[in-house]
Amino acid sequence: MRRNSWMNVGVALVGVVGAWYFGRWQGRLERGSAPLVANAAVAQGHGNKLEVRGWQRGRGWGWIWGKDDEIGALNAMTNASRLAALKLVQHGRVYDLGVTYSRRSYRWPGHNAGEIITFRSPEGLLRQRDFPAAVDAQANPRGLAWHSCALFLSDNVGTQIDGLGHVTAGEDHHWYNGYREADWGGNFGIRKCDVAKLPPIVARGVLIDVAGFRKVEALPSHYRISVEDLQGALQAQRVELRVGDVVLIRTGMLRYWGEDGADHEKLRQHDSAGIDLAAARWLVEQHGAMLIGSDTSGLEYTPGPGEPAQFLPVHHYLLIEQGVPIGEFHYLEELARDRVYEFCYICTVNKIRGTTAGFCLRPIALR
Repeated sequence: MRRNSWMNVGVALVGVVGAWYFGRWQGRLERGSAPLVANAAVAQGHGNKLEVRGWQRGRGWGWIWGKDDEIGALNAMTNASRLAALKLVQHGRVYDLGVTYSRRSYRWPGHNAGEIITFRSPEGLLRQRDFPAAVDAQANPRGLAWHSCALFLSDNVGTQIDGLGHVTAGEDHHWYNGYREADWGGNFGIRKCDVAKLPPIVARGVLIDVAGFRKVEALPSHYRISVEDLQGALQAQRVELRVGDVVLIRTGMLRYWGEDGADHEKLRQHDSAGIDLAAARWLVEQHGAMLIGSDTSGLEYTPGPGEPAQFLPVHHYLLIEQGVPIGEFHYLEELARDRVYEFCYICTVNKIRGTTAGFCLRPIALR
């Protein structure tokens, strides 16, 4: 046998052995025996190829990060991915994506209203004389006093990110990664997947302006945002999604927020527009979205009267099955006005142990 023939046999043998070994390795990952990740996807990142851990086309993310994991798809962030996102900043322009919250603000009816109460005031300090030094003219010749407030809030009000322990399913009330209420619930908040665990988020952000694409100020009530809507808007914007993106979807609802979201009736008219389950799957399984958000209170489409109803299928899929956090009440009007569809997204959540959502946030888009 000639030398080239022997070489061909050797190459074929290596290929067979490699395929067999990879198949065994992938099978172990799918059975949950791997310690960290499934496949690695390659995403373009501002001129550089970034390897994104854990995502697999057609499957998405899932419970792949180990039995103790509490942050899901956000594990995909790395120093390299954060640096690539920061390189998108070319002009130093900051877009404030947070809404102003007050006791009057609109909220989803499944969460309690907030109350902000003055706990200490200059007048109260002088009248109640709780702090002797404050009313001692010799110790406090400048008459210094202070304000402080007591807050009684839901952890799901204002601009927020739903954590992976927010929604439960089944008779055992389990959430992401199989944590169960009987094991990890508590009187002082959940003890697994609370929002204090979420890392600071620095990632490429993409705005999908569906209201702009449909040429309306705001999508109408019960508008189902489909895969076709997302594809059409992205094509019109000339933007491509990449694995590990933060995807923000504009319905136009928050153009009616005003000073602090006090016009509940007007906001309620548009709050039911959102993505359906097929659109959520498309974003995660075909494009690797790491966090999906919108300008509404719940991201997902709410069926109208007479339509078949299924309760929170998108929340179940994203939070429990895929480990993808949900952003809500993100103010996207200025980004849409300036046609800024790609940016660096930065958000850090409240580190309050036991909370199920990062609330009253002020994320920013840097361009």
